[in-house]
This record gives sequence, structure tokens and C-alpha cells, in this order.
Amino acid sequence: MFMINFNEPTLVGKELDYIKDAVTVEHKLCGDGKYTRKCDKWIEENTGASKAMLTTSCTHALEIAAMLCDIKEGDEVIMPSYTFCSTADAFVLRGAKAVFVDIRPDTMNINEDLIEEAITSKTRAIVPVHYAGVGCEMDKIMAIAAKYNLKVIEDAAQGVKASYKGHALGSIGDYGCFSFHETKNYCMGEGGAILLRDPDDIEHAEIIREKGTNRSKFFRGQIDKYTWVDKGSSYLPSELNAAYLWAQLEVADDILNDRMSKWNHYYEILSSCDVIKERLELPYIPEGCTHNAHMFYIKTKDIDERSRLIAHLRANGANTVFHYVPLHSADAGIKYGRFSGEDKFTTKESERLLRLPLHYNLSLSDVERICDAVKTFYKSV
Repeated sequence: MFMINFNEPTLVGKELDYIKDAVTVEHKLCGDGKYTRKCDKWIEENTGASKAMLTTSCTHALEIAAMLCDIKEGDEVIMPSYTFCSTADAFVLRGAKAVFVDIRPDTMNINEDLIEEAITSKTRAIVPVHYAGVGCEMDKIMAIAAKYNLKVIEDAAQGVKASYKGHALGSIGDYGCFSFHETKNYCMGEGGAILLRDPDDIEHAEIIREKGTNRSKFFRGQIDKYTWVDKGSSYLPSELNAAYLWAQLEVADDILNDRMSKWNHYYEILSSCDVIKERLELPYIPEGCTHNAHMFYIKTKDIDERSRLIAHLRANGANTVFHYVPLHSADAGIKYGRFSGEDKFTTKESERLLRLPLHYNLSLSDVERICDAVKTFYKSV
């Protein structure tokens, strides 16, 4: 019996051709070559961002956003605890405290109704995380930010090609951050992008991304030499990574449709089984949100049932995984953050959630095999 992998990096066919072209024709290995520019333009055209720039990771995109917001020692930044540590790291590195807010159990996104009570005189920004490519309630979040003069940085790591009320995720807040890690719908190994809403931020973002230099202006012929002008770091990805990514962005809709077919197949099979409907919760997509089939998850009764189901699925040839351990319960979360209000759902829901395999190489028959194993488990307990 072959094992169904939880994830396999997307490979559509032209990735190696474009990498070879970058090396042998373009003679360009470092960033900001032909393929980087193609990827940047695609993101801008598909999101409406004033400017998009590839980065070495979504983590680094968040760090650039934190610098653009001038986050400093003693500031506070509001975010969910149910997220990857990078969401907090970008601001903790600047000396800020992460203020964690409980999630909504239906979407696993930050509870927009609890944000305002977490705001203090030290609050500088809100970081909504669009879990599974399902948008947070951005209208209310943006209204709160405007009321208190706060910046909004969208952690849209999982949100490429997803939208909220017709607006691309990552394009609504002051800054948006994408991930192109190998676990994402579109990948370049390690990589990400920062999206800017305000054109006035472009020059500063370029300087931060280019190690604090005005090198971008030099290459555009705007200055005759470049120099160190501000704080920054090396956030520019290799052209080889960009070439790999471009092969996928060229056929982004094909990849999206492929993933949606598998997501829908999971949902149709599991939602039509009475035993499953009584025992499991399936993903919820709010009205106004268009998701991107980034992941298909189910929710079990509790952590014990989840552990037994993981073991059962592995025995039946399917690798499944749980997701984040809430940041506020981690050693660093205790040291660098605090939880605002009651942890009513964050821990409880995180212990129930189980992610099923979903990737480009997964077949519909694989989906059926996994669903059959889930059914077998619940018929036996």
C-alpha cells in the first residue's frame, strides 16, 4: 500500500526550463531579474496592490511591514494566537509585545468583535491572519484601525488567489504578506511577497528590502551611484526561485481549479455521510469570502479522538497532520506576548483540527481513499 503524502511541492512542468533560462540565457542568479519582475507584475495585476515585491519569505515580508510601520520597543501589536510564530516574530524582533486575541471557531480567524477591547495606548497595529485562505472580517477590522489610527498588516500567507467581498486578500490593509513556501498553492521553495497599498511606501520598502541601500533607484538610472541610506536587510530572493514560481503563476487558475476540485470532492463525500456529519465539523466559508482551497481540515470531538484518527489514517496509508500550537502557550509567547481576554476557543479548537492531504499531485481517487478511511474510523467507534 502506497502512502499518500500530506504535501508535495507543486511542479507544473516549466519550472526547470525557466531556471535553466535564468542561468544560461539571462545569466542572472541574484534577484530582481526578468522572472522576479514577472512575478511582481502578476501579483500587482491580480491583487490591485500599488506595488508588490518578492521576498525571501513571508516572514521577511512581515518584517518589512513592521519596519514600514516603525514598530518600536514597547509597542503592542494585536494578532490571533492561532497562527505560525512568524506572525509574532516580525514584531517581537522590533521590541513589540504580541497581544493575542481569541479566534472565531467557525473560521479559525481572529474574532473581530474582541479586537477593540485589546487596544491600549501602546497599540500600533492589527495583524489579521487569513486562515486556510478564508478572509477575516476586514470591513470591521479596517473600521477599528481607522478609529484608533492603527496600521493593518494582513498575514495572507495562505491567501493567494482568495478574496473578501471582491477584494484580493493582502490588498485590503496597509500591507499584505504572501507566502510561496513549498507547502503553499504556488511555491518557490522558500519565498514570499509584500504588497503595498500606498504608493508613498514604495521607495522606503525598496530601501529596506535592498539592505538599506537605494540600489533600486540606481538600477532605474535615477541616481549615478547607490549607498547605504537607512536600516534594512537582505530580503531579495534568488532569480532561480522566482523562475520556479513564475512557471506556476503563468497557470495559476489551472492550479486553483485543480485544488478546488479536490477540496469540493472532500466536502461532497464527507458531508453526504450521516455518520461523519454527526461526528465531525467541516470547513465553513462565510458569505462574501472566496477561498482558494489552500487546505481541507476537519474537526474531531477532542484531541484524543484526533490522535486516534491520525494513527488510523496513517495505518491506512494517509499522512495527516494537526496545525498550530497556540502561540500564547509557547515559551516565547509567554515571554513576548499576552492574551487579551478569555481563551474560549483558541486552544480548544486547535486541539480538534486535523488537516487532510491536499496538493497538486493528489488524485481524486486518493481523496476517496482518505474519506473511506475516515468513514471506517467513525463507523467503528
